[in-house]
This record gives sequence, structure tokens and C-alpha cells, in this order.
Amino acid sequence: MKKVVNILSITGFMFFGAIQSTFAQEAAEESRTFHQELKLRFIEGDPSFMGIVLVALILGLAIAIERIIYLNMATTNTKKLVASVDDALSSGGVEAAKEVCRNSKGPVASIFYQGLDRVDEGVDAAEKAVVSYGGVQMGLLEKNVSWLSLFIALAPMLGFMGTVIGMIDAFDRIAVANDISPAVVAGGIKIALLTTVFGLIVAIILQIFYNYIVSKIDSIVNNMEDASIQLIDLLVKYKK
Repeated sequence: MKKVVNILSITGFMFFGAIQSTFAQEAAEESRTFHQELKLRFIEGDPSFMGIVLVALILGLAIAIERIIYLNMATTNTKKLVASVDDALSSGGVEAAKEVCRNSKGPVASIFYQGLDRVDEGVDAAEKAVVSYGGVQMGLLEKNVSWLSLFIALAPMLGFMGTVIGMIDAFDRIAVANDISPAVVAGGIKIALLTTVFGLIVAIILQIFYNYIVSKIDSIVNNMEDASIQLIDLLVKYKK
């Protein structure tokens, strides 16, 4: 009877000890900050592979930030610039209009300057210069954007590759242990899921920046085309 009581007592202590340990573990997990949780998941997902996805994120963000800064600096008030060029042509001629363009920032002012520089050769020559230099400025606006789209496509592919590697690892463990219990395959499956999630998160973040950059480029290009048409109209009026 005493042995039974002792066994029950030991079992009770073990049961309550396990419950207390579980609650302590949950409390510790709840007390972890977002940064600590992210760091833990990164390590659990195999740093040697997750690091490649992280490099894609860092390079993609660097390109995105550089493009956003460049595009914001390239954004100008085209209506104000057209009005200033119009006033300069009326009062001081082509040289005064070119001076206005030299003192203005942005691709529109550069295009205007190229057109005004060729106006002595005729309106057609000025129009060709505007169109040609507009293509050059468009190329500068779209610089490195293709690399950003590459990282967007690459991040989830790397994540899926991690999934395949994790599943291969899980099946290797099954083959070695000759057992298909959850404890054997949990590690490989966890790595597979974490790499996939991290790759998708990177792709989502970069996709948001990519869409913003593309919309910004489209807006600037539309302003460039509209302003170029207005410049040609001003040159035709000035030549008359």
C-alpha cells in the first residue's frame, strides 16, 4: 500500500512539475520581444540558408531606397517650369529659357534644355532632340528596377528550395531511424516551413516597394511626355 502511495505521490509531483514547466515555458515565450522571436526563428530555419534570403532582402531594400530617393528628387512641378520657360522665351529669348532650365532640377528641365539647344536648327530638330533625350531620361528612371524584380522572384524560390531541402532532411532521418514518428521528422519540416515563410515575407516587402517605384516612374514619365508636348507648342509659337 505504501509503495502505491509513494508511486502516486511521485507521479503527482511529476505531473504538476510538468504542468509548471509548461506554463513557465509559455510565459518565457510570451515575454520574448518581436526581435528575439525573429532571431530565434531565423536560427531555427538554418542560418546558412536563411542568410541567403536575408541578403536578397538587404540588396532589394538598398535598391528600392536608392530608387525612391532618386525619383523623389526627379519629381518637379512641370506646370511651373513650362510657365517659367514661356515667360523666358517671351522676354529674353532662347538663352533666357535655357538659363531657366539650367537652374531647375529634374529630367523635365534636362529635356527642355536639349530641345532649346537645337531650336536654331528648326522645330523638327528640337522635337527629335526632346524625344531622344526623353528616352535617355526614362532609362535613368528605370535603372536597377529589373534587379529589384529579380530579388522579388528569387526570394520565394529560395524559400521553396529550403522547403525541399528540409523535406529531404526529414526523409533522411526517417530512413536512418526507420521510424516515421513526429519527433523524427519535426526538425526537417520546421526548417522547410520557416524558410518558405521567410522567403514569402521578403517577396511581399519588396513587392510593395516595387509597385510604388513603378507607379512613381509612370507618373514622372507621363509628366515628361505632357511637358514635352507643351514645349514643342511653345517653340512653334516662338518661331512664328
